[in-house]
Amino acid sequence: MNPYTSLIIIRVHEGRGLWQYHTRNQEMEHHMSHYKDKLAACGIDWPNLARPDLPFSPTTKVDNFLYVSGQIPEKGSDIAYVGQVGRDIDIETALESAKLCAANVIFWANAALDGDLDRVVRLAKLTVFVNAVPGFTAYSQIGNGASQVMNAVFGERGEHARSAIGVAGLPANVPVEVEAVFHIR
Repeated sequence: MNPYTSLIIIRVHEGRGLWQYHTRNQEMEHHMSHYKDKLAACGIDWPNLARPDLPFSPTTKVDNFLYVSGQIPEKGSDIAYVGQVGRDIDIETALESAKLCAANVIFWANAALDGDLDRVVRLAKLTVFVNAVPGFTAYSQIGNGASQVMNAVFGERGEHARSAIGVAGLPANVPVEVEAVFHIR
């Protein structure tokens, strides 16, 4: 049983004398719909990912920082985009891949913060890895896809430092991988 299920939040509406009862879960669902709506406005459905069976965690907290491991463009258990940018994948598709990776970062941050993305003080750093052919130079343009999602979902709290790096390959030959560091409370 979730420890928050039995916690009751009572609000008094000023001037009306009305009482409203919410469980902690109802309160969290309300907050989550706000973030889901912002993600939907970016054209992305809320991810539904399973914890990977890997020798590391998708997230780790150290003091007031949450580190989210590199996320690839997965939808459920499927990889949505495969290929090298400049050979198999065009810039627009890579941009969509970066947006999906950013959504997956948000999903894992939400899981690590027990469904409370309001605990994010700021996105401190975003790193975007682009699997591209030699001579490709539009890494920053592709990284903008991930940055746009973070800014749209978190507003001012989504403003961040960023690196966009070209690499010769990524896991499962995906075009983009995104990792993040959040300052949290």
